[in-house]
Amino acid sequence: MARKSADKRPPVAIGHVRIDVGDVSEATDAFARLGLRRIFDGDNFAVMELRGGTHLVVRQAEGEVAPGTPAPFDLMVDDIDAAKVDYKAAGFKTTTTKRGSIHDSFAIEFPSGHRLTINSSHAGDRPV
Repeated sequence: MARKSADKRPPVAIGHVRIDVGDVSEATDAFARLGLRRIFDGDNFAVMELRGGTHLVVRQAEGEVAPGTPAPFDLMVDDIDAAKVDYKAAGFKTTTTKRGSIHDSFAIEFPSGHRLTINSSHAGDRPV
């Protein structure tokens, strides 16, 4: 496993994750409001980018997404309290913040019907 000696990040990252939604354009706009970067917009799918280069593939669902369906992933932010303020200002409904031993977290009602969990970071001072 070749690694640059100055690079202290883990040598592996998740490349792609996927979420199936009822309205690709609406979900992509919402992910952009959360801070994800647009890479590609299409009729039936889009690609958004997260920190570290992970790509989120947003695809047209074959059926309806029931309200409250847990998203197949969570998001992690450096400042959970600031993120909650920002997401409320961006129009998202948020739950109460739960304080935990590893993560603090809250959830948002996502336009696709999903319930998306937002966690505090646990990376500490490690480069990720």
